[in-house]
Amino acid sequence: MRRSLLAFALVTLAAPVLSDTTSPVKVAELSARLYAQGVEAGDPLLILSAAKLRKTLAPVASDRTPEGGSATDGAPLTWEEMLATAETLAADDAALMGLIDDVRAETTKGVASGPVYNIGNLSNGGGDTYPPIEFRGGEYAEVYVEAKAATNLNLTIYDDKGRLVCSDTDISHIAYCGWTPAQPGTFTLKVENKGPASAAYALMTN
Repeated sequence: MRRSLLAFALVTLAAPVLSDTTSPVKVAELSARLYAQGVEAGDPLLILSAAKLRKTLAPVASDRTPEGGSATDGAPLTWEEMLATAETLAADDAALMGLIDDVRAETTKGVASGPVYNIGNLSNGGGDTYPPIEFRGGEYAEVYVEAKAATNLNLTIYDDKGRLVCSDTDISHIAYCGWTPAQPGTFTLKVENKGPASAAYALMTN
């Protein structure tokens, strides 16, 4: 418990700095990883820390759809959903419930405009390919996908000549790619579900 309290304190101090110096897409990824660790460990304080980070974001929905697919209703995992999970694990611990109430009630100074996101749904072994998306040359580009359910999402990025630019294919329900295009151009994003069951996912870009 003392280690968890320390982790919560550190993230509490770091959250304002992260929201100012780290891209919204990266903050989304960091909060998802912290949340997953908290769920795996059954640790409500880690989940609470993840919720604090995600609360600094204000994601913006887009109508972008995969080729041959359609937009799916939903949203990325929200800080409210994270707090609900923390509440379940905190049970009757008055101190933890007090911290959860504090996070729910606090206002976040200068909430960052979050990543642009789309929601998709993939069956086991399925893949979505998105029409080419333009990124600026010389500026760091980011693409991130996350699923709410446990699965294995893979992400690959190709340039307009079909060359692989970036990939994240580790066994995880989240995947992140970042690169700096040498010049303006369009890039194709492919998301694949290698998990055991169908899963809804959020795709986010800067």
